[in-house]
Amino acid sequence: MALRYKYDRHIIRPVERLKDQYPILAITGPRQSGKTTLLKHFFKDYNYVSLEDPDLQEFAKNDPREFLEVYSEKTIFDEVQRTPELFSYLQGVVDESGIMGHYILSGSQNFHLMRNITQSLAGRVALFNLMPLDITEMKSEGLLKDSYTEVLFKGFYPAIFSRSIKPVDFYANYTKTYIERDVSELINIQDTRQFRIFIKMCAARAGQLLNLNALARSCGISQPTARGWLSILESSYLIFLLQPYFENFNKRLIKSPKLYFYDTGLLCHLLEIQSANNLTMHPMKGSLFENLIIAEFYKNNFHRYLHEEYWFWRDSNGHEVDFLKKTSQLFDIFETKSTKTITSSLLDGLRYFESIAGKDRISSKNLIYGGDDQQKRSEFHVYGWRNFHEG
Repeated sequence: MALRYKYDRHIIRPVERLKDQYPILAITGPRQSGKTTLLKHFFKDYNYVSLEDPDLQEFAKNDPREFLEVYSEKTIFDEVQRTPELFSYLQGVVDESGIMGHYILSGSQNFHLMRNITQSLAGRVALFNLMPLDITEMKSEGLLKDSYTEVLFKGFYPAIFSRSIKPVDFYANYTKTYIERDVSELINIQDTRQFRIFIKMCAARAGQLLNLNALARSCGISQPTARGWLSILESSYLIFLLQPYFENFNKRLIKSPKLYFYDTGLLCHLLEIQSANNLTMHPMKGSLFENLIIAEFYKNNFHRYLHEEYWFWRDSNGHEVDFLKKTSQLFDIFETKSTKTITSSLLDGLRYFESIAGKDRISSKNLIYGGDDQQKRSEFHVYGWRNFHEG
């Protein structure tokens, strides 16, 4: 089935809304998440300029004033981080024109893009993140499989569906391109083999507490190097760190973040999982399911422009809440379990958190599990993995 833009990519609604309120929009996200296709389809009245084109890139770098005179009308500048010379000149153009939605900037290297925006365009830009497809977008196009193991393995990058590429082929090429091109532009890596080992070691720790010293030792690199490489993986939208929630409940709390991947297909590839069937008895099955669900919260947050903040909670005795949101002083707390059988003991961690935080501070207790049923019980809500955003 061809992936067409007749279906709903949720990010278009906030983009359209803020296009009339900001002179510049900036859309970032990982390579192959669909940024260029989306922009060309929904903004057909804009000029489109790819600054990966060496001639246009040279023009923009050598004579930015003339370049912006040529593209003085509404224009999309794709991969704009390649021409940092433009940013200070863009400020002058939009301040003078007063046109809302004058320019749309797009890029896949958030580190460089954000640095230039904060230096030159602060207050003039609405920022968006377009990630690979989320579960509700997959459902709207009829692409979501019935088994979460199939979804985990295949991942969410649009090209896998629109071009019927086998996941093993797509992710092998994606990883190779990323290491040899994007990373080498951001940091000076002498040994790409060592960096490849580092990414695999990150994958082996998905859903776990991040021990930076142990990660560095396992890869034979220094802790500062490991920290820098993690930062690059974050700014390239491959991984994210879920931070622990701190509040004085008279308990010793874990202070390390947990590491997750935005896309489970890439994660499975790095773990050398060869098929969805391999996931059934895989020792990381629970962590992979947890990664799937928590990454969905992040993608949904970006695509619907919710501006929510997320945490997990764990104390030194091993009591844990996989995921929590806080609105004012109220908590929505979540447990994720890959099982397809619902038992009361699955809620023990949520009950414990409620007992120390106070029942009046818990807005909802929620279980997201590997089955399909959606239930509202007296004590908690149950959501199947396909439907938890519909609650």
